[in-house]
Amino acid sequence: MSSTVKQAVSELSVPVPWGEIRGKVWGPDHGRPVLCLHGWADNCGTFSTLIPLLPRECRYVAVDFPGHGQSSHRPPGVFYAFPAYVADVRRVVEALQWTKFSIIGHSMGGNVAGMFSALYPEMVDVVVLLDAFGFVPTAPKEIFKVMRQGMDELLQFEQKAEQTQRVYTYEKAVERLLAANPTLSLQSVHILLERGLAQVEGGFVFSRDLRINFKNIARTTLEQCLEMQKKIQARFLVILADEGFGKVTPKSNQQKLFSTVLQDYRDRNHTVVTVPGDHHVHLNNPEVVAPLVSDFLQSDVLTLQLPA
Repeated sequence: MSSTVKQAVSELSVPVPWGEIRGKVWGPDHGRPVLCLHGWADNCGTFSTLIPLLPRECRYVAVDFPGHGQSSHRPPGVFYAFPAYVADVRRVVEALQWTKFSIIGHSMGGNVAGMFSALYPEMVDVVVLLDAFGFVPTAPKEIFKVMRQGMDELLQFEQKAEQTQRVYTYEKAVERLLAANPTLSLQSVHILLERGLAQVEGGFVFSRDLRINFKNIARTTLEQCLEMQKKIQARFLVILADEGFGKVTPKSNQQKLFSTVLQDYRDRNHTVVTVPGDHHVHLNNPEVVAPLVSDFLQSDVLTLQLPA
């Protein structure tokens, strides 16, 4: 049956003031709405192996964030920052006419999901975080340094006369993505490159905006993150990979901040689990993650819809 889910995939395009936000849609027209948000420098293809294993009663919309995949880049002179991505989510759900929905977010997409759920708590019923903490607290004394770095990076980028992107053969693009993400399987690389490359004369360029590489200038302290967590009404399932993001954040101070965020989920009776795998386990080995996500959606969302 999963093959029928795979076949029922359509493309989505939502007009925005600077172009369009593109994405993919799975599942029945009037299915339970689930928005899927990808990680930094990825695209909505990151959910292509997982969604066919999830409950078929849901309608899954996975978007390419601006500057990623096939979505338009932000206008010149504009920063890529988390609050802007939250506004993008709002634009997409307005276009879809969703008033209440669930979110599955991987990595950066999980952090956008956390902030969205705090700002618009009435709109979100459940959130699944895939190797993400939902919030990225920054130590107060680091904030100004990071903000300045992000600003300097953008300004220096704008001063370059020509911002040409390197042209690759398909094989070289595969090598490049594997070098940047050594934990991706070869199949996962091919999936991400379906939307991650644009064909040009002489080969391919990566479709993502180079500005996404600059430091995010919108930072939150631990205190602000915990305050946002208080505003959330949605139920959270946090799935961490044992070889994932937490492990590759060696700074002990950062680890302490993340531990506090995680403990806050537990204190509020949200579910935090760890699975074997790496940062892209949902894409490389979806069968590890799918039962947990499916059970959570079934128990927390789908059963609520049954007539009394």
